[in-house]
Amino acid sequence: MITRVLLVVAMLTTASFAEAQNLKSGGVLKAEQAIYDVRHYALSLTVDIESKSIVGSVEIDIITKDTTSLLLFDLVHLLKVKKVWVNGKAKPFSQANDLLRINCKRILAAGKVKVKVDYGGKPGVSENPPWSGGFTWSEDSLGNPWVAITCESEGAKVLFPCKDHPSDEPNEGADLIITVPKGLYVAGPGLLVKQSAKGSQETFHWRTKYTINNYSILFNIGKYLRVSRMYRTSGGHSVPLEFYVLQNHRQHADRLLNFLERAVKHEEKFFGEYPWIDDKIAVCETPHLGMEHQTLNAYGNKFRYTKSGGKDLDWLLLHELGHEWWGNKVTANDWADMWIQEGICAFGDALYTEEYEGKDAYLLRMQATAISTQNHQPVVPGKNLDSDAVYQPDIYGKGAFFMHTLRYMLGDDKFFSTLKKLATDGRYTFDNLIDTDDVEGLFSGAYGESLKPVFDLYLRSIMKLEVIVRQVSPGDYELRLVNMTSSLPIDVVTDNGKKRMTLRGSPLKISSTTAPVIDPDLYYLKKVIYE
Repeated sequence: MITRVLLVVAMLTTASFAEAQNLKSGGVLKAEQAIYDVRHYALSLTVDIESKSIVGSVEIDIITKDTTSLLLFDLVHLLKVKKVWVNGKAKPFSQANDLLRINCKRILAAGKVKVKVDYGGKPGVSENPPWSGGFTWSEDSLGNPWVAITCESEGAKVLFPCKDHPSDEPNEGADLIITVPKGLYVAGPGLLVKQSAKGSQETFHWRTKYTINNYSILFNIGKYLRVSRMYRTSGGHSVPLEFYVLQNHRQHADRLLNFLERAVKHEEKFFGEYPWIDDKIAVCETPHLGMEHQTLNAYGNKFRYTKSGGKDLDWLLLHELGHEWWGNKVTANDWADMWIQEGICAFGDALYTEEYEGKDAYLLRMQATAISTQNHQPVVPGKNLDSDAVYQPDIYGKGAFFMHTLRYMLGDDKFFSTLKKLATDGRYTFDNLIDTDDVEGLFSGAYGESLKPVFDLYLRSIMKLEVIVRQVSPGDYELRLVNMTSSLPIDVVTDNGKKRMTLRGSPLKISSTTAPVIDPDLYYLKKVIYE
């Protein structure tokens, strides 16, 4: 499938670029950053397109959990800090190793702190957007400036001083006040609060009050038109459905919005109401292929539709939209658990296939996903890991296939109600970031017994389930699991047809005039050994 091929090729390319840039997000949280919680970012920048530079400031509202005299933020060394204030008073600082250290001189009491940083410079240029972070300085086909930012793996430190760790998102949202040459349009997250012109420049003020991951706090610049209509969510809310499209591509906007509307309905069916009802549902045309950014998904698939069930399908737009639930609303607090975001989102893509092409098409898709699974490293290779250590093709495909396995084990009714609970229950959404243990506990509760052995096998190891089929006499067989401590339901085909059986480590005796076929529809990644 085109989706899988592009993702695999791109991710393999990404690894080399990310290593060369030596910018990674996450990992072990530094003690100096564990001491505070980010509440809000307010970014005010002027973008000089001719010199490919930015200048301005960021205000960071934090709450410290204990007394401290040192505040530590991440910022790429290419951007130089000019001055720093803490609670309105200038403070000394230093920059080294992509870190900004602020010496408060006196001990700060625990509580609310406002930090302001003036800075600027030439930010890094992405060598392979969207899979490597930085700015893309480009032009559209008419020669107009076209600028995009990507930074999922590297973090928002490529753009502004921040706490670059997935475990801490600004609970009160972000403001972006971006100034560009007049005649260009800035698209940002949330809602446009104000647009104003002064002389040869124009300023756009975007705001979201929602919790937002730091790699979504960014903007795109272009000769955009805003094409909009209203969408009625499954919960009855009216939300703007928007496309920021290049002016010379206006003729493509309505068709894209038609598909986007159908895609939102699909996601809502399985994962609950669109999360950002006070902001917007939006797509922004970019010079790179695409990336999930909360309420501003980047889109560069050039309106290349295929068909699914006789209707338009844009695989890229569908996948990135799914991240509004998986990645933005349901967020892993450790990059080690990135499969929650990418794998479940990719599973949602497969559900779209089932919705519009039928169950057989869905099964074929999942079988192809199983075949392409690499098993070079575990999907969850540890804890407290950075983005480079985790990002690999299996977090998509094997993660999606694992959900397919859970669906079979629980049955559709229990599985889909549990999946929707994961996507809607406040314990797992918005401010409450999660990990694989949380997902395991939720599905174990629905299943009625611990699923830890299944999670360990498929997510924390590279093993496949091993099943031994042993003929003990003509017409008699023993079936048993080799590397699974719990029992599993598995379809077995005998001369009497297909039947769901329970296999364990101890032998299950069956009779059949033909050799049993284990899991014929491929719900498990497995190795069957006939003895």
